[in-house]
Amino acid sequence: MSSEVIINSDFFETRVALVESGQVAELYVERNSDRGIAGNIYKGRVVRVLPGMQAAFVDINLEKAAFLYVSDVQRPMEELDRLFMNSCSTEDGGESLEPEESPGEGESDGRGDRVVLEEIPIEDRLQEGQEILVQVAKEPLGSKGARITTHITLPGRNLVFMPTMDHVGVSRRIENEKERKRLREIMCAIKPPHCGFIVRTAAEDAEPDKLQAEMEFLLKLWESIQRRAERASVPSLVYRELDITLRAVRDLFTKEVDRLVIDSEAEYRKVLSFIETFMPALQSAVELYEGEEAVFDGYGIEMEVQRALSKKIWLKSGGYIVIEMTEALTAVDVNTGRYVGKRNLEETILKTNLEAVKEIAYQLRLRNIGGIIIIDFIDMEKEASREKVFNALREAMRKDKSKTNILRMSELGLIEMTRKRTKESIGRTLCEPCFYCDGEGYLKSKQTICYEILRELERERVELFGRNVTVIVHPEVAARFCDEERGPLERLEERLHARILVRGDSEFHLEQYEIAPSEGTAIA
Repeated sequence: MSSEVIINSDFFETRVALVESGQVAELYVERNSDRGIAGNIYKGRVVRVLPGMQAAFVDINLEKAAFLYVSDVQRPMEELDRLFMNSCSTEDGGESLEPEESPGEGESDGRGDRVVLEEIPIEDRLQEGQEILVQVAKEPLGSKGARITTHITLPGRNLVFMPTMDHVGVSRRIENEKERKRLREIMCAIKPPHCGFIVRTAAEDAEPDKLQAEMEFLLKLWESIQRRAERASVPSLVYRELDITLRAVRDLFTKEVDRLVIDSEAEYRKVLSFIETFMPALQSAVELYEGEEAVFDGYGIEMEVQRALSKKIWLKSGGYIVIEMTEALTAVDVNTGRYVGKRNLEETILKTNLEAVKEIAYQLRLRNIGGIIIIDFIDMEKEASREKVFNALREAMRKDKSKTNILRMSELGLIEMTRKRTKESIGRTLCEPCFYCDGEGYLKSKQTICYEILRELERERVELFGRNVTVIVHPEVAARFCDEERGPLERLEERLHARILVRGDSEFHLEQYEIAPSEGTAIA
């Protein structure tokens, strides 16, 4: 299966697409004005301890206090020393773009048995006003604040360092048992005591000296974070996770990826520098995109981005699915639509459901939909048909890096499943509640529309170069251009040697815009 990582980097937004066999499998967006915080490390202050919920709120200098569960509070090291003395855990770690999952509070004792630790209540671990070092495990989602943990993880290319865990794990995606054992033995032999590592998928077949070098780099990074934390005020940011471009290189650019294409020369040089340090063998697979049309247009990704924002997705047979997201769960409805089949009703329904399975698995991964998901398949009378659809869904979700749990189909044709959620979906990132219908639906956000217009102007740069240009938009989009997005607009004017006038028209829909170049040239 051919795979490519395509990066579109502008001065206002960076988008990353993982393309598998010509189809966009994953999409990530990071805006310069609203950079994600997952993986960031903060020095915070406990503002409230909730014994009834066994949780605490911690001020880390964000709009909302962060949420800390008791299971995410580090135990005293002396206690861990007593329980894990001379042990080297055989638990495995998962793989994802976010920091790797760290092991839970029940660890291996080195003999393969599970040690169950007596739970210490949160009121005996934390006090209000206490200063603690925490890492963001989940971005703020909707009305919820960020979820944090005191179990710090520092992801590298081949390893994830866990300074608060005495544990060695190997990614489940490395399936060869002999290789798993080799990697585990290397790390158990070279790691310092009282800390842990997860060996990532990219480390398969890695030499010991390569793992040793990365381990030493991560240990030095942790030492510098600790020194910075000692001097930092409270609350404050102590360590910022890599930006989306370098995270994509670190986490997506594996041996299975044929090439990485990026359209920004500055980001291209940054990527080459990063690769030279951590993965020099892949340097030849990095390309600077110099095509005439925008990189996402050239690779057909822009159409998939727009499709990922639609509620209704048509299937090739003529059926369709509808995806509805609510605060509590996501509902997916499967319909036969225009498909009438060839033989009998049961066969028509089964074929539609099986086709829908592939599209649902694809859309969940592309849109990064998490939490509880209810899929309403078309009712099937035969148990064998229901079993086929269930097995097809399980198989289709195997490619997904996020952890999923799928329950068997009920007699009503419903499948309940969960998918691990660590950040907002693409729909929630790129859209905002619709003020035309009082929040009952979603529109593209004003920021998204501004960026679409900037990209459209960039596409027409040859025709617009050196001219006066009028952009007619909804008044609220015009206001956004005159305030928050003034900088990107002025930079584009400099690049095009053009004068761009933004004019509001109250008759325009929020998503509607018009670009009208004039006959004259811009004044130098």
